[in-house]
Amino acid sequence: MATAAATPPHGGLPEEIVIWEILVRLPPKSLLRCRAVCRAWRSATSARDFLAAHHDHQPNLPIVFQVYRGGQSLLALDNQGAAAPQLQPVARLDDHSSLEASCDGVLLLADYGRGVSTFSVCNPATRQFARLPMLSGFVSLGMYRHGPTGEYRILVCPRDEDPATDACYIFTLGSVHPLKNIGWLPEVEEMSSTGLVPVLFRGSLHWHLQQYESADKVIMAFDTTAESFRRMRGPVVPTSDGLFAGMFEMDGILGMACSNDEGKIIGIWMMQDYESEVWTLKYRFELPFEEIKVQCDMRQVRVKRGDMLIVVVPGGDGELLVLSRFDDVLFQINMDGKLVESFHREGLCLTQLQLKQTLALHTFLPALEGYVVNAPPFS
Repeated sequence: MATAAATPPHGGLPEEIVIWEILVRLPPKSLLRCRAVCRAWRSATSARDFLAAHHDHQPNLPIVFQVYRGGQSLLALDNQGAAAPQLQPVARLDDHSSLEASCDGVLLLADYGRGVSTFSVCNPATRQFARLPMLSGFVSLGMYRHGPTGEYRILVCPRDEDPATDACYIFTLGSVHPLKNIGWLPEVEEMSSTGLVPVLFRGSLHWHLQQYESADKVIMAFDTTAESFRRMRGPVVPTSDGLFAGMFEMDGILGMACSNDEGKIIGIWMMQDYESEVWTLKYRFELPFEEIKVQCDMRQVRVKRGDMLIVVVPGGDGELLVLSRFDDVLFQINMDGKLVESFHREGLCLTQLQLKQTLALHTFLPALEGYVVNAPPFS
């Protein structure tokens, strides 16, 4: 008696379509489950070119964290394809650790528990973790991929305030060479002391510098190829709307969000001409405070600078969304000032960092000290 042929796991679709149109778009956890279906899928989805394409298809997920007794959880806000946005667990940290930077799916963590900063890196998708003892005592300014070499590097400066030690250094992940001194600029002091989060755009890291006495915004840019700083013009913002609320990149354009003194009105500025440093005001809207007060069960909503932070929530239609936090509630608001979604969680806080997940096995990670897999901060 003849045995019927086994049904292909993909229902007869061409293998190329399944791999390069379907599997390549899946979130990492779903893709890992699909690898168990058959050897062909496991082999194809483990290839370097596939992993690079898979990373390119992953969305930039805003990172928030939730504080609890004895520690904190890093969470990614995922609104890609789900009926409602979801907060997905990324990692668990102790209460004296912090998230410093994110680049190509790799997170830079700092631990300040012993009085001297110590650093580590991890990839949440592959659950790899390693320590960076060479950076002990430094402050991180940003992390980036160096285009000419493909190396991942961290920009740091000393944590102490001794002018004799003022300098910026570059540390290459996986390298045994000492840190590279690239000099110092006075603006670096503000960048390091205020914990400004840079935005990577057109191969440069960008920081906004607080200029309270002027309507002119100033941006410091670090060219990650030449590894040098330069100053750029920011938008000229009316003094009444001059509180900085965040920088972002959206659809190939550098953007900046500002708010008025009360934090109720948001202005979104876009750099329409990067070379000429020309900015235009694209959106200006009022936050839906009446709805916020109802959900927070508050008679008055008083905004503190730490309570309102603007980040870009990637959407399928490329729409900008605002994240604001009040009274342990995270609100998602569109550019029309309408409330889209809210999350009620105690101890929920915002960051301006985003996670673009990758299953690529970075070669520098196993070479680092204390390299482990499936151990804290993922256990």
